[in-house]
Amino acid sequence: MADSKPLFSLDGDPMAAEALLRDVFGIVVDEVIRKGTSASEKVCEWKEPEELKQLLDLELRSQGEASEQILARCREVIRYSVKTCGSWAVAGGVSGVVRLSVCSCTLSSLPPRLLQVTRTSSTSSSQGWIPMLWQGALSLRASTPASGSISNMYAVNLARYQRYPDCKQRGLRALPPLALFTSKECHYSIKKGAAFLGLGTNSVRVVKTDERGKMVPEDLERQISLAEAEGAVPFLVSATSGTTVLGAFDPLDAIADVCQRHGLWLHVDAAWGGSVLLSQTHRHLLDGIQRADSVAWNPHKLLTAGLQCSALLLRDTSNLLRRCHGSQASYLFQQDKFYDVALDTGDKVVQCGRRVDCLKLWLMWKAQGGQGLEQRIDQAFALAWYLVEELKKREGFELVMEPEFVNVCFWFVPPSLRGKQDSPDYSERLAKVAPVLKERMVKEGSMMIGYQPHGTRGNFFRMVVANPALTRADMDFLLNELERLGRDL
Repeated sequence: MADSKPLFSLDGDPMAAEALLRDVFGIVVDEVIRKGTSASEKVCEWKEPEELKQLLDLELRSQGEASEQILARCREVIRYSVKTCGSWAVAGGVSGVVRLSVCSCTLSSLPPRLLQVTRTSSTSSSQGWIPMLWQGALSLRASTPASGSISNMYAVNLARYQRYPDCKQRGLRALPPLALFTSKECHYSIKKGAAFLGLGTNSVRVVKTDERGKMVPEDLERQISLAEAEGAVPFLVSATSGTTVLGAFDPLDAIADVCQRHGLWLHVDAAWGGSVLLSQTHRHLLDGIQRADSVAWNPHKLLTAGLQCSALLLRDTSNLLRRCHGSQASYLFQQDKFYDVALDTGDKVVQCGRRVDCLKLWLMWKAQGGQGLEQRIDQAFALAWYLVEELKKREGFELVMEPEFVNVCFWFVPPSLRGKQDSPDYSERLAKVAPVLKERMVKEGSMMIGYQPHGTRGNFFRMVVANPALTRADMDFLLNELERLGRDL
């Protein structure tokens, strides 16, 4: 058992510090791995914010606490956190836990000195982008930013620098009015990145999508011409492979044709859908990605590599990352070291201190192999199709559309609204159902499914079938639970 002395006093006691770490890891195994993945445990131990403040005792004091108290606090933090590792915490694209990812997340918190072995990889085919990450993740052609949002921002900055390198020294005064293009279904980080980089959200031209949420290349062409007529300079198109809500994949080949005609940087936000490249069966959804200048990919999503594990991959071979972001700080990046200074890759990114996030993917790939990861992707697709077919069989469930990815979007129509689709207030009343059911499921702790409105559509549920632990029985439970929670509505 850990020492009862104040925790800071253990700093000079290796044996006591080791005992404390063993106790902490024991709590993680017990609360996260065992209880957190058990179907009998609640997804969320709901407490109101004010009550939670009291339970966790958020006040900071001058005196340190004993290690016993710290261990108790660790257990409380886990207890009152959402169990994203369980089967039913699927409010977003990150859920489930792979035991190996827990190991790799722990290792990536340590300061190992990893050196790259390979800097380049074939990008002659669409699947070439993924081996490029783990073969050269620390190379000049790839980076592991803190998130997919940051990857998207990097891509915008790189495209701007490539077009106007003077902006690094002279700032925005070196630039004409710029225009970048993305679909109405894009991730919000595109506009947020434009604001952060000083381009302004007005520089983002929103391209129409079709009925399935895919960018319309003809409207992209029209928007480019319109921007030029207004005096702006187009420089980047951000396509999406796996949109957040509908799971749509933009037609990359057609978009690449437009970019090629106009000399524009093509970025693909494949944070959500990029892992589909591992599947021989489904990789056609990303046809044309080999023509991209940059790709954002989050293995912590569909592959469950462990939050966080993100990548930005570049087709460039001219050291663009370092030229764009490097500051040549002599106190860190000395050029007269005893080893190849090209191995010092920290200057190519904005972040300084960071974890070795690529280790999570590397270790997972070593353990699962490409075939194991492919099986995981194919299993998610198969389970999504099973859910769709079961939805169609049950009264009270209505698909928003047939999915092409693992985002299954649907309404639950309660008994009081069935057969009343022609009522003038039907849509308004239906939109109120999902928020009520979300509150009930969270407070009961039975599951946590996301919902949202979409355009003219009222609130609907979005079931993301990504957790590798999910089974057909779990899909049946989802439908049964929604029926139970909503039977009085």
